[in-house]
Amino acid sequence: GHLTKLCSMAILAVIASISFSVLAMGEEPASEPIEKIVYMINPFGRAEYDDFGLVQSEGQTLKLATFTTHAMGFDDVEKIYSDPATSFPVRVERNISWWFSKEYLVEHYDQKNFTLFIEKFIDGKKVDEYTFKKDAPIHNAIILPFYLRSIKDLKVGWTFTAKVPQDYALKLISIEKIRVPLGRFEAFHFICVPDKIEIWISTDSTRVPLKIKGKSGVGHILYLIEHTMKKE
Repeated sequence: GHLTKLCSMAILAVIASISFSVLAMGEEPASEPIEKIVYMINPFGRAEYDDFGLVQSEGQTLKLATFTTHAMGFDDVEKIYSDPATSFPVRVERNISWWFSKEYLVEHYDQKNFTLFIEKFIDGKKVDEYTFKKDAPIHNAIILPFYLRSIKDLKVGWTFTAKVPQDYALKLISIEKIRVPLGRFEAFHFICVPDKIEIWISTDSTRVPLKIKGKSGVGHILYLIEHTMKKE
């Protein structure tokens, strides 16, 4: 159904980056991000997360991040606007390109009423819309690993249910050493029920996602290859 397709697309995007022209409704980001995180994708692809800090958009002060992906004929550029106080998404604009099709999606998050409204456009024309109603704030699958960076005092056994909009029960199961192309790190290791995603985040002050394993479909893994912060 629509929900299964959307969740599959979201997880695929978490596993796949290269710049792709953006038809955006919001403000254009600054020319240089304050943080850039780049991943290689196994088996094929590249992904990049860029944090542009605070921007003015539709009369609000919001945090803007972009997540771009490129993998095996799939390109996805996402502009993700979130509430700087809660880190919950407010609006997400997506340009998606498959081998023979392109589409544009806008996700509107009403966090007061726990509602997600999605509009789908092809060639500038709205072709579909979806509404999801939950009982708590709704997260975005793409930035869920980055949301975990904001959690303080993490201890093994910590659990959290994220609605994306399907319920994902995340659990911190261990603190372990892992190796990624950028080097060897100590990491918080999170698993998920249902078993859709697995996440490793560094335990140091950067809390950078080191490895993200998407388990939908054929499965993909993101490995950290670059992390830079803009100097003050």
